[in-house]
Amino acid sequence: MIVRTLAECEQSNRKIVTETWDSTRMLLKDDKMGFSFHITTIFANTETHIHYQNHLESVYCISGNGEIETVADGKIYKIEAGTLYILDKHDEHLLRGGSEDMKMACVFNPPLNGKEVHDDSGVYPLEAETVA
Repeated sequence: MIVRTLAECEQSNRKIVTETWDSTRMLLKDDKMGFSFHITTIFANTETHIHYQNHLESVYCISGNGEIETVADGKIYKIEAGTLYILDKHDEHLLRGGSEDMKMACVFNPPLNGKEVHDDSGVYPLEAETVA
């Protein structure tokens, strides 16, 4: 059995911070569960270009507000607490934080190693450095 707390993970190298978001990776590839689980905060009034070409992701908004815009068709979806969105087709999108930070629970398949950040195309590499 694996037991971790968010507080413990936030105080470790499992927390990755960028200009527009931070992500605490609570469950990773090395845990051998077949997926990874993260608690991510999207900062208010920011925009992040994302295009997971190597991963599928499901995201549940715990708190806050924002929106997601699909690049292919320009469709905009409002995000608020209780909203789930699923990137089942490697959807390229713009994720925007609204008037307050969004706290999100995220699941990735295949699982992340832990050090991934978006490249210039919005992609996470398939194999990044592993968190120790």
